[in-house]
Amino acid sequence: MDYAKMRAIAEELGAYAEQLEGAWSVEIGPSGPMLAMMCPSKRHEGTVRRICKQLDEQLLRTHPGYICASGPEIEHPAIGRMRLPDAVVIPEAVLDEEGIAVDATQVLGVVEIVSPSNPHDGYVEKLADYPAMGIAHYLIVDPRTGTIEAHSDPCKGRYARKDAYIFGDTVPFGPWLIDTADFKRYGKTGN
Repeated sequence: MDYAKMRAIAEELGAYAEQLEGAWSVEIGPSGPMLAMMCPSKRHEGTVRRICKQLDEQLLRTHPGYICASGPEIEHPAIGRMRLPDAVVIPEAVLDEEGIAVDATQVLGVVEIVSPSNPHDGYVEKLADYPAMGIAHYLIVDPRTGTIEAHSDPCKGRYARKDAYIFGDTVPFGPWLIDTADFKRYGKTGN
């Protein structure tokens, strides 16, 4: 199926999701468009907020005009992918453009906080999609285990470099540093 058809299906799913209770996301992955219920915990959202706040402060110096945002979808029509990262480093101006998705070529980095219900998504599917989209930096934060992976140097559809850290470390993420001292692990229930 070509990307235009998949995108049209994704838009229909998005319109349908607006009528449903709860928070839903629409993404286009290797098997096509998918609708998923989002149930991020407070600790998940707290980690996203801490990362965005730290990156926003540094972006003022390293990349004026860029922000770390939580929420916009990113897409790469040539490879047929549309993803919704937990946080994304993009030019602030793109948030004023028409449409729902940011062109992946404008993305400097993405962050995923591993979900207790679907860790496969961040470690396998998105780990394949983001380098294929040409995104230079991908940070995987796993509150289940208190670990972090910083991926960089996309080459031939995968990241050539992976650096591992634990909560409490100061983590290099591209030209930025993420202080993880205040990151919280999920409790026994995954929240």
